[in-house]
Amino acid sequence: MMHNGANVLELAKSFLYKNGRLLDRRRFEYHFEGGSKQAVLDVLRAYQNADGGFGNALEPDIRCPQSQPVPTEMALHIMDEIGAFDPEIMEGILRYLSEITLPDGGFPLVFRSALEYPHAPWWMVERDDVPSINPTGTIIGLLYKQKANVAVFQEDWFKRCVDYLWRYMEEARPDGYHDGIQWVEFLRHTPDQSRASHHFAVVDEWLQKPGTIERDPNAQGYVQKVLDWAPARGSYSGKFVTTDELNVHLNAILDQQQEDGGWMISWPAVGAGAESEWRGWLTVERLKTLRSYEKL
Repeated sequence: MMHNGANVLELAKSFLYKNGRLLDRRRFEYHFEGGSKQAVLDVLRAYQNADGGFGNALEPDIRCPQSQPVPTEMALHIMDEIGAFDPEIMEGILRYLSEITLPDGGFPLVFRSALEYPHAPWWMVERDDVPSINPTGTIIGLLYKQKANVAVFQEDWFKRCVDYLWRYMEEARPDGYHDGIQWVEFLRHTPDQSRASHHFAVVDEWLQKPGTIERDPNAQGYVQKVLDWAPARGSYSGKFVTTDELNVHLNAILDQQQEDGGWMISWPAVGAGAESEWRGWLTVERLKTLRSYEKL
């Protein structure tokens, strides 16, 4: 496929309007067509439940209607990417998180209620009371990052989650991409940067190990490559990537845009609808990356 920025964008837009969910069309409009933050928030709100948490397949591999920690993390990511932490949505999220915080801190990866509906096999759990750094690290990191709800930092449930994260990092080492990005997000935004510096040394050592960041732009299967770790200029992990590697991977994702204008996911989807939803999400993410590195 011949690449120029306008061509890439037009093909992606066509893909999104044929296949993407309203949420990702609104995200596209916000990032590339002057769309409003409010339009994104209005769609996001539809995924929020009465308990304040998010479900309803906002995370396309967790199809249950009930609130779950990872879709709630995803809602925070979406508000972060548009720079708008809506007060009403946030009130619900904070209420939900206070309810699901475990006695010794942390949130579960997923609740068993997810098993009653279609779900990817990696969302299998046997108990509802096991804390997980994924998504606790990113949720707490993003709550630190948005400055509108600083009073929450003094609440008991929040302090328990922070204590859990420090304990976890004292005792464990990063293990895989989904674990590692949780370390990075929490450590980047904790106010206790002197304490964070010790753990950043652990993360940095791990990021430099062969195999942590996949350097082969054409590697197959579920691997996390250079631009998954450094999706934008200024990404923390970008300091472990050379300019040459960046360019090779940017050219590779241009080449990997499909004839239909979207990008493919690298894991088996729950169903055809979930695959379309993920491809729409990923297509917006790829466009954001290309623009950040001035390839659009």
